Amino acid sequence: MKFSVSKGELADALSVVGRALSSRSTLPILSGILVSADASGEVTLQATDLEVSVKETLSLAGVEKEGAAVLPGKLLADIVRSLPEAAVTIDVDKEMAAITCLHSSFALRILPHEDFPKFPQVESDTMVSIPAGIVKETIKHVSKAVSRDETRPVLTGILLTIDGPQLKMVATDSYRLAVKETEIEGGSSEGLEVVIPAKVLDEVARVSAGTEDISLGVAENQIVFSFGRTVFVTRRIDGSFPNYRQLIPKESETKVTMAREELTAAVKRVSILAQHNTPLRMSVRTEDQTLSLSATSHEVGDASEDLMVAVEGSDVEIAFNHIFLLDGLAAAEGDDIAIDVVSPLKPGVLTSPTDDGFLYLLMPVRLS
Repeated sequence: MKFSVSKGELADALSVVGRALSSRSTLPILSGILVSADASGEVTLQATDLEVSVKETLSLAGVEKEGAAVLPGKLLADIVRSLPEAAVTIDVDKEMAAITCLHSSFALRILPHEDFPKFPQVESDTMVSIPAGIVKETIKHVSKAVSRDETRPVLTGILLTIDGPQLKMVATDSYRLAVKETEIEGGSSEGLEVVIPAKVLDEVARVSAGTEDISLGVAENQIVFSFGRTVFVTRRIDGSFPNYRQLIPKESETKVTMAREELTAAVKRVSILAQHNTPLRMSVRTEDQTLSLSATSHEVGDASEDLMVAVEGSDVEIAFNHIFLLDGLAAAEGDDIAIDVVSPLKPGVLTSPTDDGFLYLLMPVRLS
């Protein structure tokens, strides 16, 4: 196998497929990237960790000799990234691959391409096209609420549903819940509901920048994303996603509306004293139209700040984890934020007056 391609195009492609490289596998072949060149002039790069498989096609490569080989993935990426902006030639002969660019040359041992797992061929039951920008924006609103606890795999995913023109993503880690609904053109008349690994959605959103649409295909056990010259295939997460609708309070005793950036800045200041598991207290007074934030650390001291807000309903005092609260404020859009509270022991709900498709539910911390 022998081909030449620009350093920039090869480096970008390696960056994309490198996201599926396995770093902990006992199978050495999974730390490699399968490089294939065919007579049509296309060069394909593939990587997999057996959970996620990624394929990128280089269409502007000059192929002199077709063939395939598995090269050490991280090492290849590091080498190409270090090269000057010029044509890179990869020439594979027997057990070695020669990489040359201007006056630089490297030689890497290769692994047999016959041992590399075949790229999954997904026969999708449902196919839908979604604007890449909408995918990225929607993920940004819910990703902070994804669980990192691998013992509950379904919570490490994002529930994606499409019902007609409505695209919805939902994430929860049992302590908070984020929901974002967006309208898309086309959609799916059949309806679609699938739990997708959050880390895969994040990667797809990141590497699809610059493309217009992402094609999403769903089969019984797998999900495929394709855009531009890139294909991502991942296993769908089994299990039932929690019935999040029953967690959202149907009514509210107190509604507080204020400037989002002002509240964010105040929470950051007061939470300097909310160390470790110290809760951030919020006291709402209807008569004064004020929101008081406070935090007390017995070993260090305390902090408090009063904000002028718009209050509807009853006085209430409730406490939240300050990190989770800041995540919700960052995920929202618009100048203002609204917080609805039923009681100190029931979840608070953050919404944006200018975005009726966003909701962030936050479980309270019990006040002593």
